[in-house]
Amino acid sequence: MQDLHAYRSIHQATQGQYKDKGSTFMAYAFPVKDVETIKKILQEIKQAHPKASHCCYAYRLGPLPKDAKSSDDGEPSGSAGKPLLNVLLSKDLQGVLIVVIRYFGGSLLGVPGLIKAYKQACLEALALAEIKVVQHQAQERIQIEYTQLNTFLGLCKRHSIQIIQQHIDNHCTFEIQYPQAKAGEWKQALADVNLV
Repeated sequence: MQDLHAYRSIHQATQGQYKDKGSTFMAYAFPVKDVETIKKILQEIKQAHPKASHCCYAYRLGPLPKDAKSSDDGEPSGSAGKPLLNVLLSKDLQGVLIVVIRYFGGSLLGVPGLIKAYKQACLEALALAEIKVVQHQAQERIQIEYTQLNTFLGLCKRHSIQIIQQHIDNHCTFEIQYPQAKAGEWKQALADVNLV
């Protein structure tokens, strides 16, 4: 059964390579959290490979279809980006960007050949990746009275709640983060000391 409180991702960036009929396919896998990071990485890779004929990619930020995107970057439709995305789906990876740079070798591979080459390059990069399980994080804002401060801070420490931002005054405001799986336990802890 799938754990709704966690997902599989990769621990660090890796790269792999595949060659076919003179063409070189260089694959890069990156752990990513948002579209802004993805845009920055794509721009850096394109700058690093100005002579590449294609820069195809796929990413998956979450479990829903709207969280994923792929690009063939001029290759025949469905021959590059989709095979990359299919690898991410089959390996059940999220928070991952795959970029494959192609240096054209002079021989056409045809659509089946391209699908195989892009998929294989992607698999080469992911074969070197360390897979990690990431807990979904819940974020919330909590407001308390100053007189409740010590009780609240003690709860945070006991339940490993991460304080992201705080404003302490007569009325204190905290931005906190914790694993989604602990949401029920945390709500109960707050209720037990009348903080909700």
